[in-house]
Amino acid sequence: MTPVRSRFPIYDTLNRIPGGLMIVPLILGSIVGTLAPEALEIGSFTTALFKDGAMAFMALVIFATGMQITPRNAGPIVGTASVILLMKSLVPGVLIAGIGLATGMEGLFGISILAMLASMDNSNGGIWLAFTGRYGDQRDRGAYIASAINDGPFFTLILIGASGLADIPLEVFLAAIIPLLLGILVGNLDPKWTEVMRPVPEMVIPFFSFGLGTGINLTDVVQGGITGIGLGLLVAPLTGGLVYLGYRYLLKRGPRSGIGFAAGTTAGNSIATPAIAAAADSSLQAYVGVATTQVAACVLVSALMAPAIASWLLKRNGELKSPDPEVEAPLATSTAHTTDQAIFK
Repeated sequence: MTPVRSRFPIYDTLNRIPGGLMIVPLILGSIVGTLAPEALEIGSFTTALFKDGAMAFMALVIFATGMQITPRNAGPIVGTASVILLMKSLVPGVLIAGIGLATGMEGLFGISILAMLASMDNSNGGIWLAFTGRYGDQRDRGAYIASAINDGPFFTLILIGASGLADIPLEVFLAAIIPLLLGILVGNLDPKWTEVMRPVPEMVIPFFSFGLGTGINLTDVVQGGITGIGLGLLVAPLTGGLVYLGYRYLLKRGPRSGIGFAAGTTAGNSIATPAIAAAADSSLQAYVGVATTQVAACVLVSALMAPAIASWLLKRNGELKSPDPEVEAPLATSTAHTTDQAIFK
């Protein structure tokens, strides 16, 4: 079958940008969500596809990921998720708490301990799913459960001593993992569904990335100022670097360890963490306003930096490609120019 040549090779152009299928829609979504949010509120299929559909698309990716998990590879997935939690949440959280013991809640350089914890001890599950859906394997995609655990104020509340409100309701945790569990069940009962759902991450990444972007208000990023941007510039290489070390030395992933940098992000809902922490301890109220804008800036900056660093390192090691032949094959048949495939080799 003769490959179809594109008059405007949008797909191939995005593929030439490291993480482009995720980063470009994310930026476009944040621009539209900031400058013309009403355009996304006209209802019907437009709103469903470009705004409200982000969570549904992510759930679909999680379901499809579950279908790839078998008893044979379940152990490596749990091991990968455990390393991510250790290096992305516990290690940086303890380090920041140690700084707090020395400086107090004021922190350093105008960045409070509250803002540091809210930015560094969690990760953006959507970014992780998008990146590992393109360049990761079953272990990486399944390890999204680490984001389901560290997402939100859980670790922050524990680390600042507000443990009275740190309990995660059981139904919240179950809601996050039920699509994965159902995917595991269906995939193991009928392997044909596994093959049908295998290309799903590649297809839906641009759509849920755009939807995630619409939730990032660029005004908040600007209000976060230099300190917020600086915090974002620190989160990606520092926390992503810790996960990279975990991938390299604990998981022994060799040249593919660069994937770990994709975890160096800040979850979008962490913007609410300072206010939640202040509700647990009123003495933190003085830090909420500045911390909130700093975290908002950090969400966007880290969402752009983390996949860019991960892509650069994978490309440097000749690993900027899907390790699963089944994922790579559909891409090869859909590209407009066969020479473009060499980008990922």
